Amino acid sequence: MLAYTVRRIFGMIPSLLLASVIVFSFIHLIPGDPAQMMLGDLATPSQVDALREAMGLNRPFYVQYFIWLSGVVRGDFGQSIFFNQPVLSVIADRAETSVLLALLSITIVILIGIPVGVLSAIKHNSRLDQAVSALSMFFASIPTFWLGLNFMALFSVTLGWFPTSGFPSILQSGDWSNIRYLILPAITLAAPNSALIVRLTRSSMLDVSNADYVKTARAKGLLDWRVNMRHIFRNSLVAVVSALGFTFVALVAGAVVTETVFSLPGVGRLVVESLLRRDYPTIQGIILVVAFLYMAINLLVDLSFALLDPRIRYS
Repeated sequence: MLAYTVRRIFGMIPSLLLASVIVFSFIHLIPGDPAQMMLGDLATPSQVDALREAMGLNRPFYVQYFIWLSGVVRGDFGQSIFFNQPVLSVIADRAETSVLLALLSITIVILIGIPVGVLSAIKHNSRLDQAVSALSMFFASIPTFWLGLNFMALFSVTLGWFPTSGFPSILQSGDWSNIRYLILPAITLAAPNSALIVRLTRSSMLDVSNADYVKTARAKGLLDWRVNMRHIFRNSLVAVVSALGFTFVALVAGAVVTETVFSLPGVGRLVVESLLRRDYPTIQGIILVVAFLYMAINLLVDLSFALLDPRIRYS
């Protein structure tokens, strides 16, 4: 497994290189001039040209790319045009909110999605199964912003159980009670994702239940709970764990709507703000970090398959 892991890590390098080329190319095709955005409409053409030259935006595309790439290799993703800070520092300031929100959300997804999916599969075609399927379809299709606003109106405004918006940093204050600011957003994010995990767990278990080794186990007279948990559930976890891995990364980088509704200073909102401000270095840095995170999570998920299924061997 060690040799496989090393090969996969080295295999990430050309993928990240290709991602950097695509990101750098597309970002520079976005209409708008960062220098003009920074100086405003009242700036003269000479002032805009001077700032473009200072920022290196007047250089050929390939020159800008190689200068940026050489910095990335050294751990320097450039300077944010709007924040006037290193890009990694800007991302790190927003990462706390997004990572904690994703961890809370994925925990709720696991605690709700997997047990309910298992129960639905065991009670296949029963009224309980039909009710779970209906609720899953409802929560999977409901708009996130609508759910978040209604949660806020009920639990924050009416009942006063949770704060309405914002998130004071836990790392800076050391106050873990601030986690209450993320509970409602986490539930809002977890609702549709839990529904998808419920459906996936149910369908995976039903597929495995038709396997020959499951029929053999039942023919030997094993108890239903042992067959369901040891033979069916364990062998259906591969698909579920794979989905959970990519769900976590999507929660870290893609919670734009939820972060906007609850006014959370996360990475999702940073992407939107950077796009509107034509902050090229920040956008490029975020996308490259997210691409690396996807690849790293994908590697960890693949390695976990060998632990979940003894039949899987990496060499």
